[in-house]
Amino acid sequence: MTDERVIEVLERAPEKLRTFKNEVGKVIVGQEDAVDLITQSILVGGHSLLLGVPGLAKTLLVTTVSKALGLEFSRIQFTPDLMPTDITGTEVLNKDRVFEFRRGPVFANVILADEINRTPPKTQAALLEAMQEKRVSVGGMTYDLPKPFFVLATQNPIEQEGTYPLPEAQLDRFLFNISVGYPSLEEEQQVVKQTTVGYTASVETVFSAKEISELQEALKRLPVVDETIQYAVSLVRKTRPSSEGAHEKANEFLNWGAGPRASQNLILAAKAKAIMEGQGSPTVAHVKAVAKPILRHRIVVNYKAKAEGYTSDDIIDFLL
Repeated sequence: MTDERVIEVLERAPEKLRTFKNEVGKVIVGQEDAVDLITQSILVGGHSLLLGVPGLAKTLLVTTVSKALGLEFSRIQFTPDLMPTDITGTEVLNKDRVFEFRRGPVFANVILADEINRTPPKTQAALLEAMQEKRVSVGGMTYDLPKPFFVLATQNPIEQEGTYPLPEAQLDRFLFNISVGYPSLEEEQQVVKQTTVGYTASVETVFSAKEISELQEALKRLPVVDETIQYAVSLVRKTRPSSEGAHEKANEFLNWGAGPRASQNLILAAKAKAIMEGQGSPTVAHVKAVAKPILRHRIVVNYKAKAEGYTSDDIIDFLL
């Protein structure tokens, strides 16, 4: 992509992204922070984990996003008996008595991994390769996944019986950990009004796969000043207890801090936020704005923090 095309894509991006959010808003009432973070995730080409209690429209949000993107969508309902081949696909013997590969639901652009913590680690690992490598391996053969490719996973933080907590290695693959909260009084009244009187909304397609790929390339080529990079790296290093540059609260309340992927993702997410706001380059303010969803699943609080009622978000507030 030429420099002129990059500039053109970046200039058009804010208006196109506003239109995209408006289309999502036809169905999803409120949840503006979640919609913003999912939009940033799409720009970066990263995956997101949506954390919230049942009934907050997490699944509906993901399906609506896929419609507005105009991409192929696939939903995988994770259950304890789900096998890796139920996700990736498997080889079957066809009528000519030759094995052929039947693709699984992971072969789509937008994957909704519903209640991802309800399936055993072996099946979670199958999704891990797809998320990181953008490909799957079956029967000694490797198959590339379609581009663009996003995994938007949901998780219920309340019910822990019969669940399999995601390992740190897989959590680190998610760009954002998005906390989906309860709606406000006005928003909840609007939700009830829309869903009990036969209201239907038609979501228009805003982007094509080519346009999303161009946006992602333009984001990578967006320059970042050294000051912003230095702040992002310094912030992440503050989370690492008993190391050089560690914050006193990290030494007191954390067992483990964030790795270098957090520094990379802080800059990428800050770029995405800057593009959404029509700004030429991300600033320290953009890094601060995305710090919590980037870091909250990458730091591990200790027993002292839990005993005193501190969450990972509280620790991030101290660091900021």
